[in-house]
Amino acid sequence: MAKQVKTSTRPASSTIAKDEPLKEDIRLLGRLLGDVLRAQEGDAVYDVVETVRQTAVRFRREADSAAGAELNRMLKKLTREQTISVVRAFSYFSHLANIAEDQHHNRRRRAHLLAGSAAQPGSIPYALSKLDDAGVPGAAIREFFDGALVSPVLTAHPTEVQRKSILDAEHEIARLLAERDLPLTPRERTRNGELLHAQVATLWQTRMLRYTKLTVADEIENALSYYRITFLRELPALYEDMEVEFAAQFPQLRNKSASPKLPPFVQMGSWIGGDRDGNPNVNAATMQHALVRQSTTILDFYLQEVHALGAELSISTLLVGVSPELQALADASPDLSDHRNDEPYRRALIYIYARLAASARTLGATNILRKEVGHAEPYASAIEFTLDLQVIVDSLTSHFGAAMVRPRLASLLRASEIFGFHLATLDMRQSSDVHERVLAELFACARVESDYAALDEEAKVALLLAELARPGLLYSPYIGYSDETRS
Repeated sequence: MAKQVKTSTRPASSTIAKDEPLKEDIRLLGRLLGDVLRAQEGDAVYDVVETVRQTAVRFRREADSAAGAELNRMLKKLTREQTISVVRAFSYFSHLANIAEDQHHNRRRRAHLLAGSAAQPGSIPYALSKLDDAGVPGAAIREFFDGALVSPVLTAHPTEVQRKSILDAEHEIARLLAERDLPLTPRERTRNGELLHAQVATLWQTRMLRYTKLTVADEIENALSYYRITFLRELPALYEDMEVEFAAQFPQLRNKSASPKLPPFVQMGSWIGGDRDGNPNVNAATMQHALVRQSTTILDFYLQEVHALGAELSISTLLVGVSPELQALADASPDLSDHRNDEPYRRALIYIYARLAASARTLGATNILRKEVGHAEPYASAIEFTLDLQVIVDSLTSHFGAAMVRPRLASLLRASEIFGFHLATLDMRQSSDVHERVLAELFACARVESDYAALDEEAKVALLLAELARPGLLYSPYIGYSDETRS
């Protein structure tokens, strides 16, 4: 009989070494959670949680049936208070372990970049290289982006219970964990550990679940918080990364007439505030509220960035010139301070800020943090704002200031192209039978089609496309409609 050879399933030593920082992070966060648990709930509760943990580990790792039976008996004997503590402890540990894993993914990605490794699956360079290997020319890929539209749509789910307070604490834990990869002095490392401990304690003392039902307004604010911490800065950064990698993969296109700048093909969407299907709490007022909050959120961001640019671009015409277009913006500024006579960029940005503030008020803002220096007319559209920013970029670029564009101005310009003054499109979701009844009434009252509902699908599509292409309004303020159609 041939001797059977057992194949080892243990990971290679290199893999173990790569994962050691992850294990260290999980051990650190687990230890901090244990310290908080012991301090808050006492040794008895800590011992119960730790016994449950060790028994569960033994059952999972060793497939120990006795440990499984022991774990089952142990859990059934827990009191209500002990059960709550065990559930909270394991829930928070799961959250902390996920944070550590995310940080480890970032760490490994940086390690590959620092080592000059081959492009990793999931990265932009990898995707572009695969296309290149498949014989897809760079010009074709560039042409694809000219007509592409990627629209991630944020949704609110009735089971979503993650609170912003929890998200904020976990975001700070992730930042502190990433900081530990830097060369820290002993005191800095101690301070980092103290701050991590404080955040874990904050998590333990913060309700994980909501005790009251979310309103639609709450769901809107929750979604907007993701824009503030992620999308507003990361989407412009994504475009920059793609342009850099595209130029590196297809250098032959650098001298062609096609612009290396990618069009804003990623446009955010949302249905929070517009999802009427089955929700009687969503109506026209809700949609209006969602649109106002989206607009005021993006305009708050623009105002913050323009104010910061005004502090940064202290360039003097005593030392360098500016373009006539930039000078015209400065001359239109309500800022008449003698101290800034030779600082046209600052005066131009004060003018842009005043126009943004006026635009924000027009779109529903009521609490602009910093009052503008003086009056200016609101922008008629976000395109005008983008063009003003482009004037600043062009003037800097043509007067030895290209290095000053990238730190903040380039990202703000890109954000204005992506988010406009609306931040995201808002989907109106409604049951198709409601839509059909409303359309049938609108078409009948406008004498466009007497019985829309009786048309076949092909005819409906043709009629809808024709109506969308027509510049006139289907609705008339002089016609009386049913309550359903008016709503």
